[in-house]
Amino acid sequence: MTTTTPIRPRERDALLQSLRAGVVPRVGQRHVQVGRAPEVQALVTDIDRIAGGGSAVRFVIGDFGAGKTFFLHLVRSIALEKKLVTLHADLNPDRRLHSTGGQARSLYAELMRNMATRAKPDGGALPAVVERFVSTALAEAQQVGANPGQVIRTRLAYLAEMTGGYDFAEVVGAYWRGHDTGDEQLKAAAVRWLRAEYSTKTEARSALGVRTIIDDATFHDHLKLMSRFVRLAGYDGMLVCLDEMVNLYKLASTQARNANYEQILRILNDTLQGTAAHLGFVFGGTPEFLTDSRRGLYSYAALQSRLAENSFARDGLVDYSGPVLRLTALTPEDLYVLLTKIRHVYALGDPSRYLVADDALPAFMHHCSSRVGDAYFRTPRTTIKAFCDLLAVLEQNPGADWRRILPSVELDQESNPDLAPLEEDEDPALRASVTQPGAFDDDDLASFRL
Repeated sequence: MTTTTPIRPRERDALLQSLRAGVVPRVGQRHVQVGRAPEVQALVTDIDRIAGGGSAVRFVIGDFGAGKTFFLHLVRSIALEKKLVTLHADLNPDRRLHSTGGQARSLYAELMRNMATRAKPDGGALPAVVERFVSTALAEAQQVGANPGQVIRTRLAYLAEMTGGYDFAEVVGAYWRGHDTGDEQLKAAAVRWLRAEYSTKTEARSALGVRTIIDDATFHDHLKLMSRFVRLAGYDGMLVCLDEMVNLYKLASTQARNANYEQILRILNDTLQGTAAHLGFVFGGTPEFLTDSRRGLYSYAALQSRLAENSFARDGLVDYSGPVLRLTALTPEDLYVLLTKIRHVYALGDPSRYLVADDALPAFMHHCSSRVGDAYFRTPRTTIKAFCDLLAVLEQNPGADWRRILPSVELDQESNPDLAPLEEDEDPALRASVTQPGAFDDDDLASFRL
């Protein structure tokens, strides 16, 4: 179950600090991954399809604390190893798929800031990807004895035929000119445009000579452009991971929710119909976000029909090929393996430094079960935090006996904040009587109350 390979102190500390805080670790996930082999294999199949020129979309659905974010991080790390470029971001009130107040542009900018490659797994890889595009074009020009500028223009012509592609190609061409002339300011302006950091067309035109910017209305079009561009740079495709999708479910405005669900429908249609190449999406959300017939995705009829789950997959039968992938709960056996791995990480991979013997693990699990019931392995975040806290006390108090400490460990069953009472939808008739046409957009109305 565990290996004797030493674990670096830096990696061990980062991993344990994340687990004790109840957040997903950014490094060392492989040391604590357990279970869910069929779900992982399903996403690996999607990644291979993206690398082969296809497209994919998945909705990873799981209860609060069940490990959705960890699963998404694991999928990202696999995609990086498969030579894909990954983008990831969490949705929040200021970042969503559709808006008229800059929130969609803000989400796009966050995705670009978090762009990662195998060489830069922590994000900030956009300048390196653009630089790699230029370098590969120069290498090709040198190999065939052609003019570098002509080779780059020929490559960019592949993008210019797409929606928004002409200005996208112009900006990349401006980066090349900056590279060729040593104009760092021009290169920085081009990267800034690609990150959607220009808020006005006037500013972009002054810096780069283009008439458009990446804004709320062009969010999806530019993701498709970027997926083609990373292919030209030598990568196999692009995977976009969006977590905390429940923030769309929480939007008070019905019109704002439906506009975002319309964008999800567009993404779904593009990927399922094959019009997006080398591009995949993974959305993470709770069951309420998916199935709530009043506010969730199922409230939008077109999405409900497309995301309906296989009616034959019941009574122990499974189907991992549909767009909805429900994370199965960890079993007690999975959690036991997870605790052995955390103990192994705490000991820096040295079995002689284990802080507790094997018999402590089932005893700890029994204690957790008596406190919170089956939730201790179905939504294991609290259990993991408590186990890390126990090991921390034993490490800093060498003479302490875990048998005496264990009864004092308190656990509270986690409650899902997504199920808290939500702000009611506005009444359309009331809204019509107190607003003037054109006075507000949907997003303004999301917070309007009498």
